Amino acid sequence: MADLRDYLAEERTFLAWIRTGIALMAFGLVLAHFGISADQPTQRAFGVEPHELSLWFGAALIAVGVTVNLSSAWRYMRLISQLNRGQFVPRCVSKQGVALATFLALLGMLAAIYLVRVLPPPPDTLHAQSARTSASIGDHDAKFR
Repeated sequence: MADLRDYLAEERTFLAWIRTGIALMAFGLVLAHFGISADQPTQRAFGVEPHELSLWFGAALIAVGVTVNLSSAWRYMRLISQLNRGQFVPRCVSKQGVALATFLALLGMLAAIYLVRVLPPPPDTLHAQSARTSASIGDHDAKFR
């Protein structure tokens, strides 16, 4: 027979998966809305604009979040029905967790490659600011000569 602790453990696991799905969807929306290359000059990579890649990455994260929420609801209902029937619920590696971790790792690697290889480096603001300061000091000294 299932103990109350078993039901509560399943509910905690279910809610953790729901939080994960919501976080993935929220991050996907932010990424699609603000983009990977905010305030960067537009540069074509493989014929695709950076904003378009951000939309694809964001849409992929939203789709993964929806999939996580749906599959976690299905898994939760299945496990609770097994507990109600008094069946032994075998524990094994979470295929859902492994698949999500693998997909997010691949998506992260693609994003990192994109950021390093495709986007231009940010301007050297410290160097540009010191050059402007030196020029203004030179102009200031020339006025008093």
